[in-house]
Parts: sequence; structure tokens; C-alpha cells
Amino acid sequence: MPPESAALGHSSNYPGAGPWLRPVLWLGAASCLLFALTSQAWREMAHQWWNIDTYAHILLVPPIIAWLTWLRRHELSRLAPCRWWPGLAVIGAGLSMWLIGTESGLNLLAHAGAVLALQGAVLTILGLPIGLILAFPLCFAVFLVPFGDEIIPFLQNVTARIAVALTHASGVPAVAHGLFIDTPAGRFVVAEECSGVKFLIAMVALATLVAWTAFRSWQRRLVLLVAAVSISILANGVRAWATIFVAQFVGARRAGGFDHIVYGWVFFGLVIAIVLGCAWRFAERDPADAGWTAEQAERLASTIAGHPALPATTTLLTAIAFAFAVFALLV
Repeated sequence: MPPESAALGHSSNYPGAGPWLRPVLWLGAASCLLFALTSQAWREMAHQWWNIDTYAHILLVPPIIAWLTWLRRHELSRLAPCRWWPGLAVIGAGLSMWLIGTESGLNLLAHAGAVLALQGAVLTILGLPIGLILAFPLCFAVFLVPFGDEIIPFLQNVTARIAVALTHASGVPAVAHGLFIDTPAGRFVVAEECSGVKFLIAMVALATLVAWTAFRSWQRRLVLLVAAVSISILANGVRAWATIFVAQFVGARRAGGFDHIVYGWVFFGLVIAIVLGCAWRFAERDPADAGWTAEQAERLASTIAGHPALPATTTLLTAIAFAFAVFALLV
């Protein structure tokens, strides 16, 4: 099922009102419908963004997506939106995930499904070539989903081990009992708030953004992501050790205040600046150049549309999409 042809050659630097107005209105209507259908998932996500510090950085994700889309405006202006019905399969997959997650109580699955359904709406209404031009902004929407709680126990253990090792190296006697660390200044515990998950998730989102917009090489992108994860975990261990070390001289109570101020405002900003500075030093392109051109997107879309398995897969998943939508509306 080949997509309808997308017209190239618009001279305007911005998507014109003529070919874009009606598809954008349809996309707005479809988005409202999907928001209403999956409203519980979006309310849960919004609550976490606004009220839980671990996910506060997600409030920056929508503006980042808007900025990334704005960077692609010149390539978008060269195409006219065209419906791509196989995109309904993506909506179907998203609604399936949302419904299964809602019924089973797996919030992560339900939230991811709600986001995927919106991504599918963009592909269906604006077309595959435009979806390919907006591939990274659409993929970056994954960071709208709150995740990370699952790795908190692992991060607590790693942080405790790093803190104990550095405490011994600095000449302070310490005895570890799981997450509890006994020192001459008192007992310390690596609580969930000290796991560094907030730092790690924010750094992964930032590193992903920089890796795509600044680098062409997948090797450099991978190096940046691995470095960001490693530095985040190590930095949190250093922060925990610093709290224990300072407590030997000023007491545990005052060291706790030091930890909050230094880690919350100074240390985190310093680590972010180092990562960004190193990445910028090796940047290979301007952010506006990141992504496929209109010609490349059309060629790739034609290749995908010509795949022999696409029609059968599209028919099956489209039927699933409608079945789940009807079922969700009825229950």
C-alpha cells in the first residue's frame, strides 16, 4: 500500500497554510480524541511530572520537542502532508499497550501506549515522509513516559558500594551493612532519594538529545550515552561519599544540608556543564542539520511502502486498533 505522493518544491521556508491547514486540524482533532480516550494515563503522567522531583525534568520535554520540530521547518515546507493508512497499525499497537497496561495495573505500559498512539496519529495523518523528517522529535517523545523506579534498588546498592570504597580510600573507617554505612560520625543510609535516579534519567535524556543533534557517527553517539550513564552513577557515588566525609568534621545534620545545597544546585550543574562541554568539543554538525532531508525521506518512505509484508500487517493491526478503540469506549 504505497503512500500518496508528497509534493516537493514549495518555495516557502515554512509549511504553507494551503496544504497543511486541513491535515493539522485533523491531527488536532485526532489528538484530542486520543487524549480523551487515554485521559487516565495522561493525568497520571502529568501528576508525576509536576509533583515528583524525579520526573520534574519531563516538563522540559514538550518544549524540546517543539524546538526540534521548529529546526525541521525548512524540510517540512518542501512536502505536503498525505495520509498514510499503515500508521493506524501504530495507533493500534499503542492502544493495545495502553489497554493491557490499564487492565493489568502496569502503569509504565499504559503510559507508553498512550504516547505511542499519538505518534501513530502523526504518521497516519501527516504521512510517512513527514514522519521520517520528524523521526527524532517523535522518538524523543518517549521521554514523556515516567520511568526509572525499577532501577532504584540497583542504583542504591551501587551508590553504597562507591561511597564505602571512597570512604575507606579517604582514611575514614566505615562498615557497610547493605544500604547502611556506619562511621565514627554516625550511621548513614542510601535512601531511595539518594539513589541518583533523578540525575541519571535527566542525563540520559540530555545525552540522547545531544547525541542525535550534534553527531553523525553512531559510535560517538554510543560513547556519549555510555559516558553520560557512567558519569551520572559515579557522580552520585562521589556525592554520597562527600556527605559522609564532611560529616566527620561538621556532624551528620550539617552535612545533610551541605549535600542538599551542593548536589542540588552546584554539583549537578557542574557535571552537566562538563558533559555538554566535552560533547560540544567533538560536535560534527549543527542541530538544524540533524535528520533526513525531504528527498531522503521520500526515497525511504517509498522503500518502506513497497515492502511485500506491509499490506497484510497493516490490515491486521488496523483491525486490532479499531477493536480496541471500540472495546475501550464500551468499558
